[in-house]
Amino acid sequence: MTLLVCDLGGTTVKFGLYDKGRLFNKSSFRTPTTWEEMKSTILNLKDHFSYRGLKGVALSCPGAVDTKKGIIYGRSAIPYIHRFPIQDELSALLELPVTIENDANCAALAELNLGVARNASSSVFFIIGTGVGGAIAQGRNLLRGEDHFGGEFGCMILRDGLSMSKLVSPVRQARLFAQQYGYPDTFSGKELFTLAEFGDKRALEVITEMYDYLAIGIYNVLVATNPELVVIGGGISARADLIEQIQQRLDALLVKTKMEDLTYRIEACEFRNDANLLGAASHFVERYGM
Repeated sequence: MTLLVCDLGGTTVKFGLYDKGRLFNKSSFRTPTTWEEMKSTILNLKDHFSYRGLKGVALSCPGAVDTKKGIIYGRSAIPYIHRFPIQDELSALLELPVTIENDANCAALAELNLGVARNASSSVFFIIGTGVGGAIAQGRNLLRGEDHFGGEFGCMILRDGLSMSKLVSPVRQARLFAQQYGYPDTFSGKELFTLAEFGDKRALEVITEMYDYLAIGIYNVLVATNPELVVIGGGISARADLIEQIQQRLDALLVKTKMEDLTYRIEACEFRNDANLLGAASHFVERYGM
């Protein structure tokens, strides 16, 4: 069974083919600015890979996803995908079964089934990209919430009315840095980290604040849910210093608030940038039993 799997992000759309637990033909394109353009691009991908005998299309999406109704509620960095029967519309267009699932839930499913969370009794997930997605799991069961907003950690207010997504996203911080210091619009989060590594004090200050606020957000979830495991995903999870930097800050916060008895483990996603694609495929397989 071969699936077309797509991860719709605020900046880029990653895609690939999935078969028997393996991803291949992976690539990406810049996120379209309209729904019509997005549909056209996905249709072109389906046609391009038709020789593989595709059995369906599995999507990882931002927002509060109602997987039963096939509708995305809430808000996200892709405003045109919300509040209409997107799953049914795509299925009719592509003439294939289509599934949609929240992007952070997809990453969680990949890690729960095959990755670092497979043996955890309870876990929380922070997926960092253009925004911050999140997921909560008890065993292997995702806690979705009454209105599908369970785990939307990026909406957490951390400072002066600013959300975790605005304060922690490398994409957003790079954009602000570029505007403030005259870098081009294409300036990326990766370039921001590179500047900091080469000793740019302005970039280092931004990165330090990002880590500080990420630790505060994780602390808030730790004391609210007391999970065994914290998992961090997204492009930032590939950074060698990330877990150590966040763990140092978390431990300091726990001491400061006299919560030293609260224990936790923290890990980076095993599947890194592939987690959302693998989780989207897992969701499709669970639904259709293929």
